[in-house]
Amino acid sequence: MSNGRPWRKHMKMNRTVGLAIFAVGLLLLGFAFNATQTPVEEFANTLTGRYSNGTMRYFVVGLAATVGGGLIAFFGSR
Repeated sequence: MSNGRPWRKHMKMNRTVGLAIFAVGLLLLGFAFNATQTPVEEFANTLTGRYSNGTMRYFVVGLAATVGGGLIAFFGSR
């Protein structure tokens, strides 16, 4: 409270956490995309018409973390 703006520290923390979640989401999406390019995954996709549960989990969690982290970083504490 020395500068009269205690909310600034809280706002910076929210933005930092949001950007970290966003980065983790992008990383998970990268893992998911790389997993779709493996021969085993392509073979499974050819036979079943869909990706494995693990790959789909990476896509869903990565997308959710990217969107959620972006929203927290840009619209949190306003």
